[in-house]
Amino acid sequence: MEQLWGPLRRARGLSPRSSQTIYRRVEGTQRGHLEEGDNGDEGPEPPAPFCPMELRGPEPLGSRPGQQNLGSWAAAGRRAAPYLVLMALLIFTGAFLLGYVAFRGSCQACGDAVVVVSEDVNYEPGPDPHQGTLYWSDLQAMFLRLLGEGRLEDIIRQTSLRDRAAGSAGMAALAQDVQAALSRQRLDHVWADTHYVGLQFPDPAHPNTLHWVDAAGRAGEQLPLEDPDVYCPYSATGNATGQLVYAHYGRPEDLQDLRARGVEPAGRLLLVRVGMVSFAQKVATAQDFGASGVLIYPDPAEFSWDTHKLGLSSHRAVYGHVHLGTGDPYTPGFPSFNQTQFPPVQSSGLPSIPAQPISADIASQLLRKLEGPVAPQEWQGHLPGSPYRLGPGPGLHLRVNNRRVSTPIRNIFGCIEGHSEPDHYVVIGAQRDAWGPGAAKSAVGTAILLELVRTFSSMVSNGFQPRRSLLFVSWDGGDFGSVGSTEWLEGYLSILHLKAVVYVSLDNAVLGDDGFHAKTSPLLINLIQNILKQVDSPNHSGQTLYEQVMFTNSSWDAEVIQPLPMDSSAYSFTAFAGVPAVEFSFMEDGQAYPFLHTKEDTYDNLHAALRGRLPAVAQAVALLAGQLLIRLSHDHLLPLDFGCYGDVALRHMSSLNEFAGDLKARGLTLQWVYSARGDYIRAAEKLRKEIYSSEGSDERLMRMYNVRIMRVEFYFLSQYVSPADSPFRHIFLGRGDHTLDALLDHLRLLRTEGAGGFQESRFRRQLALLTWTLQGAANALGGDVWNIDNNF
Repeated sequence: MEQLWGPLRRARGLSPRSSQTIYRRVEGTQRGHLEEGDNGDEGPEPPAPFCPMELRGPEPLGSRPGQQNLGSWAAAGRRAAPYLVLMALLIFTGAFLLGYVAFRGSCQACGDAVVVVSEDVNYEPGPDPHQGTLYWSDLQAMFLRLLGEGRLEDIIRQTSLRDRAAGSAGMAALAQDVQAALSRQRLDHVWADTHYVGLQFPDPAHPNTLHWVDAAGRAGEQLPLEDPDVYCPYSATGNATGQLVYAHYGRPEDLQDLRARGVEPAGRLLLVRVGMVSFAQKVATAQDFGASGVLIYPDPAEFSWDTHKLGLSSHRAVYGHVHLGTGDPYTPGFPSFNQTQFPPVQSSGLPSIPAQPISADIASQLLRKLEGPVAPQEWQGHLPGSPYRLGPGPGLHLRVNNRRVSTPIRNIFGCIEGHSEPDHYVVIGAQRDAWGPGAAKSAVGTAILLELVRTFSSMVSNGFQPRRSLLFVSWDGGDFGSVGSTEWLEGYLSILHLKAVVYVSLDNAVLGDDGFHAKTSPLLINLIQNILKQVDSPNHSGQTLYEQVMFTNSSWDAEVIQPLPMDSSAYSFTAFAGVPAVEFSFMEDGQAYPFLHTKEDTYDNLHAALRGRLPAVAQAVALLAGQLLIRLSHDHLLPLDFGCYGDVALRHMSSLNEFAGDLKARGLTLQWVYSARGDYIRAAEKLRKEIYSSEGSDERLMRMYNVRIMRVEFYFLSQYVSPADSPFRHIFLGRGDHTLDALLDHLRLLRTEGAGGFQESRFRRQLALLTWTLQGAANALGGDVWNIDNNF
């Protein structure tokens, strides 16, 4: 530093007068200008008004005293210049490092969450330049202000009064009204898709029948079907004859227990209760055990014994389809835009045995005729005067005459385009059709959907600009197995797995008001938990929804979070298309809503079941769904927990570990799948660290991260099986030999007597499918191919 200041000190001795530029006023023709002059010992001139200035440089050397020192001054300046530059660089570098360390410290303090949205996170300004920036708190307040509770109740009531069975004239009129309602809002696009699908309906000229059979095998007295319009869509048609056997819920474990108690289900008609699993699963299980047909009834034990609460009439039967799958079963894997394009094929999920719903009254008559051992205590129901024996009992003859009809269905769409990532869609949908009044089944969801469209449209008018596009959909054909939504997925699968971010289902949203369940992809669990903490409880003042839920449920993961069921429209999005999805429901604690899928699912019954709180609960659902949409459509980084599947895999690995000894005795190992899981966890942690150390305002970088995050669900669709043969390719949530559940079922055969059912070749194939799908997910999450550790 002494070397730097030395020349400057030497230069200090030089007179500054020789290098200063002095300005003086120019008289005469140059009035108003200043000219250079000597400032000597003259005092300051009095202030003058502003005038134009003329700048003149210093006089040439030799024209003034002291000019002999200018050369020395210039030389000193040239010698000092490199040192000045070096000092400036050192100061700049030190300041930069201090700022970087401070920023990194604050970033690390953010915790483990990938995205933190708070009131300090700003959003894009609205179209009004005077409005300013919209913050998260502003968007919440705007949404709450614009959402109208009264409109929800009116739409639920009006919709439930309309005939809207799929394919009916009433449904066509409602579809037009919904499309017109969307067109009146401030949406960028409104359109409809029409599909021609194969639906099954009863034959009015030849109704389904049930008869007693005498000892000689001849049909005898007919048992009246008290609800003759109720049927099971996609049941096999034809006759089924056999002795009656009571099989509880018709689950695999129920039929295994039945067989263990000496009652053979093969060749018999099974009497099973509504509940626990879907109608399709009951019939598929009965078929696997060799039964000839299935009768399904609602037992009062499923509902409350409280006389102050409503219950289902004993002469009512419950509707439900029996296709073990989703979509049009006559064009599996293909969209039904025009059925003539495809060869006549059928879904493997169609049953080969007939099934028919019956009322509790008819079931009671049948149970009283049964003989054999008494059913276990946990199988006992609440039908009066019925001993609940296992059977077998007298013979029955069931005839099903349903007929297939080619039916047009229409899905209605409305879109608000995003401003930064318009090609990424956040989708929210609700079933529009219903068998019967369908107040809880689809009227509530339709009302919430329309109210969300209106609310977000108003938010756009008030300055809200989502980063990603919002897609609102009203589905048709839902009561036949999510036909409308699945056909749309099949038609646009190559686009949607790249563009759809999340699907939110509004079906079955209000079935009570005490309990809450979220049927969801693991990617959304943390986000749902955070949103519940920001929504007020509809029936507990001063509590949030999260506090209400945790007050009645001790375990969040075990009691609140549930896997997606196949009978949900959300299931196809995740298990078939690889899009994370959620369907949430409010329900009564300790009982099911008794009127679902019946002619008694009316607005009045739903309103009475909720003791007048229907509007408040429906609004709570709208608040929950709306805040999910805001977060998913407007957070700079998608709030999806991409690391969660490492924990999901770990939980399944603990089940696999039980069989490690059995496999080792056969010279087999599970090491490869353990290694793949480890690679996934490391890839997720690497991505998380990259995000922490990145600049959040870098739009290009954020988009790259979002693409990797939004496709995580798709990574778990096995690329090694055909979508036509195994449409639900998800290794954790799907169905088929490629899934982890199938591998576990196969391994359990090692513990059966003789282990004769275990096949080593099949095990090796299952393990390879699972391992390489999990490894592929790890590689995809890891980023570019040159960054992937290939030492697997």
